[in-house]
Amino acid sequence: MTGFALYRLPHEKQVTLVAQNEGEPLKLPSINELNGRSGFVLAPFFVSSEEPLLLIKPDVVKSFSDVTEAKDVICNSQMPYLQMVNAILMGRKWHTYEERSAYAEDFARFHARLKDESFQKIVLSRCSVTPRDGEDHPLELFCKACQLYPRMFISLVCTEQSGCWLTATPEILLEGVGNQWRTIALAGTMKLKDEDLNGEGEHATWSTKNIQEQRYVATYLMNCLEQFATNIREEGPRTVRAANLVHLRSDFTFGLSEGAGVGDVLLQLHPTPAVCGLPKQTTYQFILENEHTPRQYYSGFMGPLNMSSATHLYVSLRCMQITDSQYRLYAGGGLLKDSVEEQEWQETEAKLETMRRVLAD
Repeated sequence: MTGFALYRLPHEKQVTLVAQNEGEPLKLPSINELNGRSGFVLAPFFVSSEEPLLLIKPDVVKSFSDVTEAKDVICNSQMPYLQMVNAILMGRKWHTYEERSAYAEDFARFHARLKDESFQKIVLSRCSVTPRDGEDHPLELFCKACQLYPRMFISLVCTEQSGCWLTATPEILLEGVGNQWRTIALAGTMKLKDEDLNGEGEHATWSTKNIQEQRYVATYLMNCLEQFATNIREEGPRTVRAANLVHLRSDFTFGLSEGAGVGDVLLQLHPTPAVCGLPKQTTYQFILENEHTPRQYYSGFMGPLNMSSATHLYVSLRCMQITDSQYRLYAGGGLLKDSVEEQEWQETEAKLETMRRVLAD
């Protein structure tokens, strides 16, 4: 066995295992190469030889009624899932740096390009490192994330090329069955506190900055879809909850135009302004050249592609890479011209809480 993925869709209990028995997961040179294929996709923020676009072949596909059944079967399976994970955790070495000062340096560099109006919006991310003593197996963390976050897409993906990634994300990139498709524009962030934790964020009052940030994403998606889609319908924005945060969300439903493939749409959509910026290509390149830590598979996308005729691809947010000695947690936030560095730092701290809760005793 050379790679596997465990996932659970939002608001469902069923857990699905996708595993490849022989050979490496397929490395694809471009996102549009996903046209006509099936399997579990793991896409990086930027496709490269170091972080390839991977497709796990569905040699084994098993569904379990819940996480307890999935854990029991996998732990007692004849296939060496646990041994494979332990082998993958060993390997890469990472440089360290002072997180707070690195973020401040990056913010100043990014914000300068907003103030001189080179960019309308740009997303700045960071990586927070937590030591790992090896006691919590990734499978245990996957089960805990499923229990903590019923509204989110939860996945554990392990391959030799990518390492092991645990994700709990609220953001659909593209999903559909047949010719019924949808995507969402998810942006803007507020942390729920006190009595608001008992609800769904219905009392949230959004700032102009958050509204503008979400509108950028929605407009971008509409422009992309008009090239490939028919019968486009937009609903929203509305407030939605993800863990202890709320976001602004607009939903787009559509059909695909004749001759349009899923890979073609994904190539146009990714990366959206929710994880990159505007204008797209210049902010994309600026991020690659200027963030302290390469994003790798953070802010890429993942999920089952054309399996049982259905596709469920999610943006890889609220995620961490698990190594033999570290948990590497990732988070980011959209910057606009009037963004304030301390406020943006606190937003990333709030987003990191999603995975920190999974690691908590």
